[in-house]
Amino acid sequence: MAYAAWDHPEPLALGSAPLPEYGSGSLADLLPTLAAGMAVPGMTAAIKELTPADRNCVFLVDGLGWEQLRAHPDEAPFLASLLGSSRGGTGRPITAGYPATTATSLASVGTGLPPGAHGLPGYTVRNPATDQLMNQLRWQPWTDPAAWQPYPTVFQLAADAGVHSAQVSSPTFERTPLTKVALSGGTFHGRLTGEERMDFAAEQLAAGDRSLVYTYYAELDGAGHRYGVDSDTWRGQLMHVDRLVQRLAEQLPPRSALYVTADHGMLDVPFDEQHRIDFDEDWELRAGVALLGGEGRARHVYAVPGAAGDVLTCWREVLGEQFWVASRDEAIAAGWFGPPDGFDERVYGRIGDVVAAAHDDVLIIASEREPKESAMVGNHGSMTPVEQLVPLLEVRS
Repeated sequence: MAYAAWDHPEPLALGSAPLPEYGSGSLADLLPTLAAGMAVPGMTAAIKELTPADRNCVFLVDGLGWEQLRAHPDEAPFLASLLGSSRGGTGRPITAGYPATTATSLASVGTGLPPGAHGLPGYTVRNPATDQLMNQLRWQPWTDPAAWQPYPTVFQLAADAGVHSAQVSSPTFERTPLTKVALSGGTFHGRLTGEERMDFAAEQLAAGDRSLVYTYYAELDGAGHRYGVDSDTWRGQLMHVDRLVQRLAEQLPPRSALYVTADHGMLDVPFDEQHRIDFDEDWELRAGVALLGGEGRARHVYAVPGAAGDVLTCWREVLGEQFWVASRDEAIAAGWFGPPDGFDERVYGRIGDVVAAAHDDVLIIASEREPKESAMVGNHGSMTPVEQLVPLLEVRS
């Protein structure tokens, strides 16, 4: 029986998706801009609003979205006082990149490349060599890091050019494959507490005439995932982050610039069937699908051989009002993963046959395959402003 036209309203136009500002104002442009200002060969100052400094520190707060920060000035008075400094004093945010998720964003920061080049285009993606899903945050199952992401990091290039380069983070991350492919180069310094990291980051900035230092704080993101960005726990973490940033800012050595940014924003998604569509209980969405990758708001869908077209049609019909749904080639050509002319062919098979990016406050959960992820309150991944926009707050000495 033919469906009536009103049964399947027109899906969201792919051109309506707000693309990240690759090449002028994304996370991938930050370190190359700072390194160019320190005369590191091959680096381009893509974020034109930033002024060079001899010593640069990037403090990445996991989950500190622009919209969440602006909504909580009472919990973060110091950070709120810096909002006008964002992006070189324009008072504007930068964008994370697609998908807006930690593994992808950290790789973009460290390599200075968009996801379609560095090759970590999602939370979980298919490894074409094994046809298994690979979790790129936890690096499971293990694969050779150098083969998966072969490009040097900006830290490596800066160190080779004589810039004092250092990462100050939790000791847990020192030897992880994600650190190796995204944030290695120079020296890693493990420090347990946030206060210790702030103090040591300031010391590392002062250790060279030209310095590039990175430090990181994860607990705000964890509070958002578990309790939501509207929770007292999340607000308490934001208050702690505010104190950490002020602590570091007050210790900056001369000729320094501190940049506070994030890997993504976050939103809370209600726990009901309208907002949480369960792939494991939806026969239409499962039809023809071999693997479900990505995460709830940024799905990679891998079809069984010969079924990609049917899967695309079905997902558009079922989800097209709430998600931007594209084929692999459409998503690449539209620039979701970076400029199409910079897309690395080795990444092609890692992208889903179908790519679905949430427009509304909805998730595609998988209650049986992904029980922990499906239970999270706060979520991220897509191209909406609440997920994409991140601060680039600046303090100079």
